Amino acid sequence: MKRLLRGIALLTAAVSFMTFAAAEDVELTLDDTGIVLEEVSYNSVAWDFPIDLTEMDPELVRLANKEVLLSKDFIPEPLMTIPKRKTDSEGNNINGGMNKASSSEMQLQEECAAALVALMEAALADGQKLYLKSAYRSYRTQNTMYYNRLEKNNGKDDGWVTKPGASDHQTGLGCDVVPGNWRDRGMNEQMAAEEECQWMAANCQDFGFIIRYPEDKEDITQINYEPWHLRYVGVPVATYIMDNGLCLEEFQEQLQSAISQFLLNGGERSLVEAYILTSAENE
Repeated sequence: MKRLLRGIALLTAAVSFMTFAAAEDVELTLDDTGIVLEEVSYNSVAWDFPIDLTEMDPELVRLANKEVLLSKDFIPEPLMTIPKRKTDSEGNNINGGMNKASSSEMQLQEECAAALVALMEAALADGQKLYLKSAYRSYRTQNTMYYNRLEKNNGKDDGWVTKPGASDHQTGLGCDVVPGNWRDRGMNEQMAAEEECQWMAANCQDFGFIIRYPEDKEDITQINYEPWHLRYVGVPVATYIMDNGLCLEEFQEQLQSAISQFLLNGGERSLVEAYILTSAENE
């Protein structure tokens, strides 16, 4: 029930969006256990994927990694500056802000920001105080951070700072969220032992977030385990990813396979065009 209520609260708080595709046909069938299954099709071509197109926003499931790069000019829209949380005499959030690890200006994509406020408020209600430490980073900022890291590390990419164009932070949907006692500390995987991070891992999907870089997926993400790094993808996608122990790369692999099959079966490319992965050329 708590998850359901949180999901409803998130849907109310988050900015709504219009999807460009609508299912033409929904056929109901029974599996061997008698459970009703829905088979969605578009213009009579089946969409064979656990999540319908109307339940995904292509911008929210956008991938950024070392193989799929964002362009130098990519800026998520709409971006909003995150205000510091202000409360009334009873401790209620009165300005839609959040706890921040520093006074520096931080931004997130608007829907992601609303969802993060809802997550932090729920955490606080459960006795877990979380702080936003890092949010949107531009291509230029990431470029500076990456080459500073290489310089300090004898030119070796050690997986802690990704190259420009490959950063999840540039999407405006990725953010670093930490416990209070890590606000001024360098982050490492030992943070996973903190009660607040365990709360995030157990509850983030209810608000549309995933743990972007899981412990057992380093060979796929090519990024070290980051228990603090949340990524907003929307509730249906987050639930599917977290329930099935996936990382975003694995989700996208499944999605791209479904798109390929849909097109092979005669599906309209315009319905899935926005979901097809492309990589920018930044050289």
